[in-house]
Amino acid sequence: MAQRKEPTFRESVDLMFNRAVSLMDLSPGLEEKIRVCNATYTVRFGVRLRGRIQTFTGYRSVHSEHMEPVKGGIRYAMAVHQDEVEALAALMTYKCALVEVPFGGSKGGLRIDPREWDEHELEQITRRFAYELIKRDLIHPAQNVPAPDMGTGEREMAWIADQYKRMATTDINYRACVTGKPVNGGGIQGRTEATGRGVQYALREFFRHPEDVAKAGLSGTLDGKRVVVQGLGNVGYHAAKFLQEEDGCKITAIIERDGALIGESGLDVEAVRGWIARHGGVDGYPDGKFIRDGSKVLEHQCDILVPAALEGVINLENAARITAPLIIEAANGPITAGADEILRQKGTVIIPDMYANAGGVTVSYFEWVKNLSHIRFGRIGRRQEEARHELIVKELERLNRGLGDAWEISPDFKQKYLRGAGELELVRSGLDDTMRTAYQSMREIWQGREDVADLRTAAYLVSIARVADSYRAMGL
Repeated sequence: MAQRKEPTFRESVDLMFNRAVSLMDLSPGLEEKIRVCNATYTVRFGVRLRGRIQTFTGYRSVHSEHMEPVKGGIRYAMAVHQDEVEALAALMTYKCALVEVPFGGSKGGLRIDPREWDEHELEQITRRFAYELIKRDLIHPAQNVPAPDMGTGEREMAWIADQYKRMATTDINYRACVTGKPVNGGGIQGRTEATGRGVQYALREFFRHPEDVAKAGLSGTLDGKRVVVQGLGNVGYHAAKFLQEEDGCKITAIIERDGALIGESGLDVEAVRGWIARHGGVDGYPDGKFIRDGSKVLEHQCDILVPAALEGVINLENAARITAPLIIEAANGPITAGADEILRQKGTVIIPDMYANAGGVTVSYFEWVKNLSHIRFGRIGRRQEEARHELIVKELERLNRGLGDAWEISPDFKQKYLRGAGELELVRSGLDDTMRTAYQSMREIWQGREDVADLRTAAYLVSIARVADSYRAMGL
């Protein structure tokens, strides 16, 4: 029997798109317009480093401009190539539509291993890459707004924002040219944790619906659920930390580059993170069993599997051996199209990437709005909110005195109730609302249509319908 060919990441996105549009009534022309990438810019630029000119290749892909600006991260990795960037840009279009963030989809990448260069060299490379994109309006507050991705973070976003400011000296909205900046450089509180926090909120919403939980062969709440996390980077770390500390989950395995740790009674996420920071991997960590072949631990018995690192880690080769009844895709494309089919036939419930990791772009949207409004969220209304709450508490205390102090307000309640919402609380509130609403829009189709058997197809149906409506409104 011929071995099944594994589709590429780009082919996986197209296959999943085609599966959804086959269930829709779109004209062939509109279907093609939504599917294809509008444009991809490839740049090869030189930077004088280490005594000679080094040449780097970068990409910025714009998938859909049904809404502007377009939005999507810039990743630094040696594996970056045009097909991957275009597939990620397409996912950004559908992701933004699903969570009702008013952006089109874009993505960028630079073929570079950031670990090979020191900070000063990385800054020179980043600024030159940004220069090449800015002069073509591929970084612009009203047209194209990047964010961090694999291999980039706050530092690189601050460099890009500064480079834009140097080139557009009269643009009062220059800080909105990029999101994911440091808080003291125009960023927003809660952005670093946003994608991991969104994974937590997605699981909370899933577990609010007992019939959905039952479809995964599970019951009850998140409390006590066994969780395996692959990748303890920014997303995996925050998701695991919040699920452990706030929802009572047991992190029974952590998979990293050099291997995996198993601890059935629950691993201390914070301690493992600290060990990785000091030693570069999980090998040698004292409280857990080390497994050299970390990929095998994806098959470990658990309730929830959280792949939070690379594309294609669950594929045709290992899909049949995955035992987790519920998988939430914290990374982009961790399950290939072929593996997705095998898992669906097994009855595995998959919370798809375009929904599960949308916390980053949602909070990026809040940051962009903050930069355009030039005011911190909560600055105007916080003290007024506290004053109104204090009026109620004082009136309750006055009534109680009239009853001879028959009861008293607990100090903990009084302290919490009197505290007005600051930026972090408002960001978390907005993210929670976004993740709840988006899940409900998917769920309505998943539970309501007999021809839709999984959440991924439901997510694509919601997203594509919204993009199609936007194009029709433009007269296409």
